[in-house]
Amino acid sequence: MLQAAIELIAEAGPEGFTLREVARRAGVSHNAPYRHFQDRAELLAAVASQGFQELNQSMIAAADKQTDALGRLRGAGLAYVDFALRRPEHFTAMFDAAMSGTSDEGARAFQTLVGLIEACQKGGTMPAGDPVQFARVAWSLVHGIAKLAVAGRFPGWTRAKVLEFARFAIDASFHGLIPQSARRT
Repeated sequence: MLQAAIELIAEAGPEGFTLREVARRAGVSHNAPYRHFQDRAELLAAVASQGFQELNQSMIAAADKQTDALGRLRGAGLAYVDFALRRPEHFTAMFDAAMSGTSDEGARAFQTLVGLIEACQKGGTMPAGDPVQFARVAWSLVHGIAKLAVAGRFPGWTRAKVLEFARFAIDASFHGLIPQSARRT
C-alpha cells in the first residue's frame, strides 16, 4: 500500500488520492487499507516517515564519507538535495501533505543536522551560537534548492547541474559564517 500511495503521489500529489484508489492499485479490497491506516492522513504520515528515515540515512552516509566537520556538513546538505531529486514523491509527502506536527524520523533527521553544526562549532569552522538556528539556516538553503529542483524551476538542468549549484550555494553560505582562517577553497 505504501508503494501504491507513492505512485499516486507522483501522479496526483499528496492531496489528490483516496484510500480506495490506493487499495485498487495495491490489488487489495477497498477496506484493506483501513486495517493498517485510520485514514488517508495516516497513510501519508507513514510515507513521510519512511522518507525522513531514508533522508536521515542518506545524510549520515554522505557525511561519513568526509573527514572534516565542514565537509561532513556539506556532504549532508548535498545528500538532502540528492534525496529530493531521487525520491520526489517522498519529498512531496514529507513537506507538502497537510499533516500536523513532525514525525520522530523527521526530528531525528533535523537532529543529525544540528549535530553536524555542533561539530563544526567545536572544530572552530563555524562561529559559536545556537546550533539549532544555524541548522535552520542550513536546512532552509538546501530545502529551497531541493524544492525548486523538484518543482522543475531549473529548466533543462540535469541532476548533476542541480547538485553542482547546491554545492556552490552551500559553499557560498559558508563564506558568510566561517572565519577566514578556517576556510578551505
